[in-house]
Amino acid sequence: MIKDSNVPMAMTFPPFLVVLLLALSTGPLCDAIWLNIPKTGTKCVSEEIHSNVVVLADYVVVSVEDGQTATIAVKVTSPYGNNLHHRENVTYGRFAFTTEEAGNYLACFWSDNRTRGSGEVVVNIDWKTGIAAKDWESVARKEKLQGVELELRKLEGAVEAIHENLLYLKSREAEMRSTSETTNARVAWFSIMSLGICIVVSGLQVWYLKRFFQKKKLI
Repeated sequence: MIKDSNVPMAMTFPPFLVVLLLALSTGPLCDAIWLNIPKTGTKCVSEEIHSNVVVLADYVVVSVEDGQTATIAVKVTSPYGNNLHHRENVTYGRFAFTTEEAGNYLACFWSDNRTRGSGEVVVNIDWKTGIAAKDWESVARKEKLQGVELELRKLEGAVEAIHENLLYLKSREAEMRSTSETTNARVAWFSIMSLGICIVVSGLQVWYLKRFFQKKKLI
């Protein structure tokens, strides 16, 4: 049987790499969030994010319970209370920023009370952080990546994101351990001081009672 040497041979990849590529290419990078905002209430979403992470979110008013057009107000704050995004009387919008501090980032939505009726406002939020917020189409055009190369680049970015998250969790664990050790040391010193004070007070009480009974010639 004659084989044609001009026919390109198929590339083979390890099974685990194929599974990771399929999971990365078919699985969603983020999940949409649906909020039912009451007429006079506020709904908030938050996420704990470490520093130097890109955050990108789109929000849009999908519908209102009684079928009327509704507008909302949006406010996004950092863990230290800094205002990152604030809009009023809008039906859709986007906010994007790079985190400068680690902690819980809070996005709050409420009705601006300009909608007639008492129906709930349904808002869809597409919240992306880190690797999910990256524009891979621009990266592919800029670096001329296609097919498996692009998927491998996404996989590399995902691994880097996981590594950064592990380092962040490790640092948080170290901070919590240090706080716990400091608290335990303070509690131990407080216990020793309390015990010493009790011993001194007991000794003074015995000495006082002994002198009192001696003056009264009871002993």
